[in-house]
Amino acid sequence: MNNFTEALKFIGRDGSIPGYPGLPTLLHLTLETLKISAIGIGISLLVAIPIGLWLGHIHRGSFVAINLGNIWRALPSLAVLAIGVAFLGVGLRNVELALIVLAIPPMITNAYVAVDGVDREIVDAARGMGLTGWQILRQVEVPMGIPLIFAGIRTASLFVISTTTIASLTGYSGTLGDIINNEASYHLYGVIGAAICIAALALIIEFVLAGVQRLLTPRGLILANEDEGAFEFELEPAVA
Repeated sequence: MNNFTEALKFIGRDGSIPGYPGLPTLLHLTLETLKISAIGIGISLLVAIPIGLWLGHIHRGSFVAINLGNIWRALPSLAVLAIGVAFLGVGLRNVELALIVLAIPPMITNAYVAVDGVDREIVDAARGMGLTGWQILRQVEVPMGIPLIFAGIRTASLFVISTTTIASLTGYSGTLGDIINNEASYHLYGVIGAAICIAALALIIEFVLAGVQRLLTPRGLILANEDEGAFEFELEPAVA
């Protein structure tokens, strides 16, 4: 309990340690962690989402989207870092490679399942109205698949943010991992304080993405889900 109290004081002092002047501030390390995470998530979005959406639209490539993605996700981040050192050396590029490998599989899988699972009758109706394949994907399948698509993005984002602390293991300095992997200088309460910041950052990103998801989800789909939830709630007492 004392360490937790000291950790809160450490956060309140913006990461300063008595007797250790010149240490980077906690705010600076948090912003750097956010920047590195944003780069990894951004690149993963550009690669994974188009692939997942297209494979789901043509209803092919489930092995690539799901099975291969799961195999890829099973690779430990530290193993990816170790392999990447041979090609990219130590530093930021190696860190980003590990984060991208971690983020792409859930994004591809959820994007594929979201589009592939759209009711075929709705798609046929849209095609009967004269919509092209691209228009069906953009105006029908993607809007209806927003909840699942964002579930993958949110999961990947949490993975990336919580894993960014390994950056210090590659020789790249400037993230909250510098604190977590340097208990000798920051003491246990400093490590706990940095971990609290990582958890808070993950929760903030989750909250922001949930808000963006709700803004992009068609209102009719939101109302349908709310009505379904209310109906299930009303039935539960009767079943019991």
